[in-house]
Amino acid sequence: MDALTLAQFAVYFALLALLAAPLGRYLADVYEGRARRAQRLLGPFERRIYRLAGASADEEMSWRRYALSLLVFNLAGALAVYLLQRWQGALPLNPAGLPAVNPAIAFNTAVSFATNTNWQSYGGETTMSHFTQMAALTVQNFLSAATGMAVAVALARGFVRRGAETLGSFWVDLVRGTLYVLLPLSLLCAGLLVSQGVVQSGRSELRAALVEPLADAPMQAIAIGPVASQVAIKQLGTNGGGYYNTNSAHPLENPTPLSNLVQVLAILLLPAAFCFAFGRLVGSRRHGWMLFAAMTALLVPLLLAGAAAERAGNPALDGLGLDQSAGNMEGKEVRFGVPGSALWAAATTAASNGSVNSMHDSFTPLGGLAPLWLIQLGEVVFGGVGSGLYGMLMFVVVAVFIAGLMVGRTPELLGKKLEAYEMKMASLVILAPSAAVLVGTAVAVSLQQAAAAAPNPGPHGFTEILYAYSSAANNNGSAFAGLDATSTFYALSLGLCMLVGRYWVIVPVLALAGSLARKKIVPPSAGTLPTDTPLFVLMLVGVVVLVGALTFFPALALGPIAEHLRLSAGAGGAP
Repeated sequence: MDALTLAQFAVYFALLALLAAPLGRYLADVYEGRARRAQRLLGPFERRIYRLAGASADEEMSWRRYALSLLVFNLAGALAVYLLQRWQGALPLNPAGLPAVNPAIAFNTAVSFATNTNWQSYGGETTMSHFTQMAALTVQNFLSAATGMAVAVALARGFVRRGAETLGSFWVDLVRGTLYVLLPLSLLCAGLLVSQGVVQSGRSELRAALVEPLADAPMQAIAIGPVASQVAIKQLGTNGGGYYNTNSAHPLENPTPLSNLVQVLAILLLPAAFCFAFGRLVGSRRHGWMLFAAMTALLVPLLLAGAAAERAGNPALDGLGLDQSAGNMEGKEVRFGVPGSALWAAATTAASNGSVNSMHDSFTPLGGLAPLWLIQLGEVVFGGVGSGLYGMLMFVVVAVFIAGLMVGRTPELLGKKLEAYEMKMASLVILAPSAAVLVGTAVAVSLQQAAAAAPNPGPHGFTEILYAYSSAANNNGSAFAGLDATSTFYALSLGLCMLVGRYWVIVPVLALAGSLARKKIVPPSAGTLPTDTPLFVLMLVGVVVLVGALTFFPALALGPIAEHLRLSAGAGGAP
């Protein structure tokens, strides 16, 4: 690993910490109604939205009503996205005359965007009209992100409240997250991207003369559209995907090193800020720093491992006398190189983002293992907006309980006793996505037609299928592009995994929050285990790694590890 690469990574994490800490303070103020300056500007819009929706800023909901409101709202959003795709041919703003999307892909896409996954089994610029991109997909980018943020805030209230039956209002949390956080940040980010040359247009294409014109095609059609506005929220909301099929590897979606830095910072900005927001919401800033430190401690080693594997090049080519001084450059943009590609791959899979600026399918086996395992850890290494925070807090609950059993300390977290019910809910959150990954992969490799969709033989084809189900069940959305996931089987099975990975997590989290809100706060005593110390950070990191290793190591051994051993032994076959 050269010094320039390490310096690039160090600058990135320094900028992330510098931006996330003050943004976390602002997030806490927004959800507690203390963002006075923003309220003076946007308060009238907020109150008008409540009047139109028939909601109240003072409304309070039990966890069951909060969960029901969330599920109904998300179901309505998914249905709207599905219908807009099916009616696309008859809708306005369709200058390219794109037809309706077929039912299976429309279902998969609707579920994908409603669950904040943004898995795309289609080419964006050749499948979705401008109206569908804006009215269906971009709208869900805002609302699905705001949903995850709302659940994280509701869980924080569960720790703070005592003897309470309510967690706040889903509608208020949804509106405030969208109006005060996502919209302003997206406008700022979109402006920066447009200044760097990211396209923002209502036209469907530009026509350019070829350097060497062909007799039957003297001009080339270049797809354009409202790109910058969608890219901004897809990154900030950890939605992922892209306007173009190649995502942020496309020069019109990510044209310069500065646009690349803005986007890769945006991926982790809000997830990191939510660590600090949580510390302020529960009245313990040290806990916010504890969460940030644990997530960083998990991300950095996997980032370095992935970058080192890509920097070393393809072991199958070592004996051919080829110059691999630049590392494994297959599937990467020369302008970003190995460092920029490895950093993006780690960030997008640590968060539940899924956008790419290089092709993960072209990574070396060990280089691809790092982002794959980051997904399989549960998207808790910063994770999605809000969802990464409440996912990591479930691991905190497990770590506190295990530590209490080991040393005879009382299992308490922020003054709330953790009992059997809380452990059951936390276990559901951790186990449900893992089960969806393993069961989905097992079924796919057992069916001849489904397995044939991964044309690469042996371990690499298995990894492509494993990656797809890992990505869907953990609401990531990135893919090993060698897998053809356009069939009805993959569209439906991956869609079901997305639903499990989103709502089988959210409902137990809210149930746990409701249970905590009813408990009284117990004053700390000599038997209380401190949960804001470096020692507990190490304990938490160990629990996350052990759960990931015990759950997925056998599958990883059959996939990327076996492929690496084959290449190193000279069995051949490019990654």
